[in-house]
Amino acid sequence: MSSIKKEAERCLKCKRALCSEHCPISTPIPQVTELFLNGEIKKAGELLFNNNPISAVTSVICPHERNCTGHCVLGKKGAPVEFYRIEEYISRFYLETMQIPEIKKNGIKVAVAGAGPAGITMTILLLLHGYDVTLFEAEDDIGGVLRYGIPPFRLPRDIIDMLKDIMLRMGVHLRPNTRIGTNIMIDDLFPDGYKAVFVAAGTGRPRKLGLVGETLGHVHFAIDYLKSPYSFNLGKRVAIVGAGNVAIDVARTAIRCGRSDVKILHYMGKDDMTANRDEVEMAELDGVEFIHNAQAVRIMENAVRCVYVDRIENEDGSLSFEEDYSRTFDVPADSVIIAIGQGPGADIVAAGVKLTQRGLFEVNEWGETDIPGVFAAGDIVSGPKTVVDAVAFSKKVFCKMEEYLKEHS
Repeated sequence: MSSIKKEAERCLKCKRALCSEHCPISTPIPQVTELFLNGEIKKAGELLFNNNPISAVTSVICPHERNCTGHCVLGKKGAPVEFYRIEEYISRFYLETMQIPEIKKNGIKVAVAGAGPAGITMTILLLLHGYDVTLFEAEDDIGGVLRYGIPPFRLPRDIIDMLKDIMLRMGVHLRPNTRIGTNIMIDDLFPDGYKAVFVAAGTGRPRKLGLVGETLGHVHFAIDYLKSPYSFNLGKRVAIVGAGNVAIDVARTAIRCGRSDVKILHYMGKDDMTANRDEVEMAELDGVEFIHNAQAVRIMENAVRCVYVDRIENEDGSLSFEEDYSRTFDVPADSVIIAIGQGPGADIVAAGVKLTQRGLFEVNEWGETDIPGVFAAGDIVSGPKTVVDAVAFSKKVFCKMEEYLKEHS
């Protein structure tokens, strides 16, 4: 606690808080810090929760170096304030001690499809404003990527469980193992009295490399592995293809499951990886080996065939990468895990909403689909992005949904 307090005391409480300005959800950092230092931790927690219902999550997994921490004025000449540590402490305390407020019910039914970051955010906002919410979830528990895509050593599962308990105490109707687009269609919801539908189904279908050897028995997809890592027998040499946070999560999980030789290979340079820098550093500390500028071109029974990639800085400042097929090498592997992103599943096509060329939901700036009363947010709209981005857009969509519900109820 003392170290958290000392960190909070370093905050300058800037009148123009660049940390807040560069937070996708405009977290009121100076106000929260001041309340905390004044001993009003519950008020600080309430302020965070009302601004971001899953602040206990984003404080842990946000790319802080790109957002609040990376724009702290103290970071220009020294160490920036690590507000996320303060936020994590306050937010967890608030969830553990939260008393559900008296909420006047308005009798309006709303369906939420998908209990990932966007779905949880929307559900809590709707419940707080008196709506009767049914939350449909395709898996057997809530969380989406938070539970099934991020390892527990990075995001403790009890945070998700606390959010579930809060929603249940607020009166949500939870329907697990129910997938919108297969079990139930969007068109089925309105006749049962729902006045609006919010879809946050995510993107659960892994992308393929399109290489020879991708169907071999020792090749797996990252999203499947992270969901149930102990179900896989990977062997001692694991090669992971990818350059993002998911690839890092897979590598660190594989090491913790007893694998001694884990390599991440990707076509980018070390400084070009899309993964958060601190996550890359943690992976290196865990013993993950990185093979940069390596493009996988074939998967074999016991190795991944790669070619070297030249990193080219163009005159306009952009980067391009060019494979050199005259230089090949093999990365030995007992198992190969592909971590190059996800796309929408077949059930989304069946949902009946107009889609983009990428197969995502086509929405306007307020998350409205081509079907009146159907809104969407999260990865099913934007493609895989950060959790905090999903929260930010869901809050914006909520404002439009409220307008719609007041007009049509």
